[in-house]
Amino acid sequence: MKCRHCQTELQDTFIDLGFSPPSNAYLKAEDLRRPETYYPLKVMVCRQCWLVQTEDYTHYDQLFDTEYAYFSSTSTTWLEHASRYVDMVAARLQLGEQSLVVELAANDGYLLQYVKQKNIPCLGVEPTRSTADAARAKGIPIVEEFFGVALGKRLRESHGAADLIAANNVLAHVPDINDFVGGMSALLAPQGMVTVECPHLLNLIAQSQFDTIYHEHFSYLSLVAVERVMRAQGLRVVDVEELPTHGGSLRIYACHIGAAIEATPAVAAMLARERAFGLEDIGAYAGFQHKAEEIKAQLLAFLLEQKRLGKKVLAYGAAAKGNTLLNYSGVHPDLLGLVADAAPSKQDKYMPGSHIPIVSPQRLLAEKPDVVLILPWNIKDEVAQQLAEIRNWGGRFAIAVPHLQVW
Repeated sequence: MKCRHCQTELQDTFIDLGFSPPSNAYLKAEDLRRPETYYPLKVMVCRQCWLVQTEDYTHYDQLFDTEYAYFSSTSTTWLEHASRYVDMVAARLQLGEQSLVVELAANDGYLLQYVKQKNIPCLGVEPTRSTADAARAKGIPIVEEFFGVALGKRLRESHGAADLIAANNVLAHVPDINDFVGGMSALLAPQGMVTVECPHLLNLIAQSQFDTIYHEHFSYLSLVAVERVMRAQGLRVVDVEELPTHGGSLRIYACHIGAAIEATPAVAAMLARERAFGLEDIGAYAGFQHKAEEIKAQLLAFLLEQKRLGKKVLAYGAAAKGNTLLNYSGVHPDLLGLVADAAPSKQDKYMPGSHIPIVSPQRLLAEKPDVVLILPWNIKDEVAQQLAEIRNWGGRFAIAVPHLQVW
C-alpha cells in the first residue's frame, strides 16, 4: 500500500486489530441470519509525511450509505459544542448576512442550525441520505454528494466562494485526503477561513485510545501531517486550538497561502510539541499494539469476573468506538447482554460483529444493571448523569479506555 498523501510505500504497522465489520453497519433482526462481511483493520505509518492511515479494503460508499445511523444531534454535549463554535467563529470572522458558510459533513444539521439562527447564509454538504433528510427538515439546504475538487469548483460557481468552510470531524473520514483538501481550496474565498476539527493523534497514542480506530476513519491526524497536506493544496495553517472533544481534538484554522492573515504562535508551539513527543520518529508508534492488548485483557477479566459473581453488566452507547472495543476483545451477548443508545435510528438493531441488541435507555434502566459499561468514554460524565438512577440499587459505572475504571 502507498501513502494516501505522498505515495510513499508503507512498511510500518501502527496497530493490527484483526478483522471486524464496519463499525456503523448496524444489523436488523433479519440480518442475523445472513453472512456478515469482515474487513482487516490495520493501521500503517508513513515515514515520509507521517500520515497515519488504515489499509484500503472498504470503499467509502459501503461505509457511508443510505442507512448510516450516526446522528450528531443525539448528544446534547455535541450540540452545545457546535453552538459555542458558531458563536465564536461568527464573531472572529465577522460573519453576517453577506457571508457564506459551508459545512462539509453537515450530518443532521446539528451545527448549521445555529448559523441559520444568526441569518448567515449557509450550505451543507452531506452524502448520507438519512442524515441529509434530517438536516433538510430543519430548513438547511443540503448537497447530497461526497466532497472533493470537482464539487468544490461547482459549488463556487453556483453559490459563490465560501467565507468559512467548517469541516468538523470529517477529514479523518475521507479516503482521498488530497482531493478533499483541494476541494476546500477551490471553494474558499481569497480571504476566507477553513476550520478543521479532528481527534489528535498525540492523544490517541498517549491515552491508548485504540478504540477510536475503525474503518470509517481512514486517517489519524497530527498537525505535522495536516500542515503538509494543506500546504500541498495551497492552504496555510494560521492557528490551532486544543479541544476536549473525542478524547482530545485539534481545531485547525487555515487560509489560502497568499491571504493577509498572520499565523498565531500556537501553530509553531504545537508543531514543536508534536515533534518533541516523537510524531516524526517511528519509535513513538512502537508499543501501541501492546497497550491495546492490555486493555482487552483487563476488560475480559472484569466481565468474566462479574459473570462469575452473578452480576448483570450492560452497556451504554452503540458508538463506533464501542464496536471496535467489543469486536477486538471478542465480547458477545453472553458477557454483555445489551447496549442502550439514545438514538432511535439504532434502537431495535444489533451491534455489528458482536450482535449485542441495542435498546432504549429506559429499557436499560428497567433491567436494573449492577454495572453500566460506558462505551463512548469521551462523554462518560454526561452518560453517568443521565443514568444516575442506577445508584438507587447500588449500580456502578465503568469504562475500559484508557484503562479499566469502575466507580
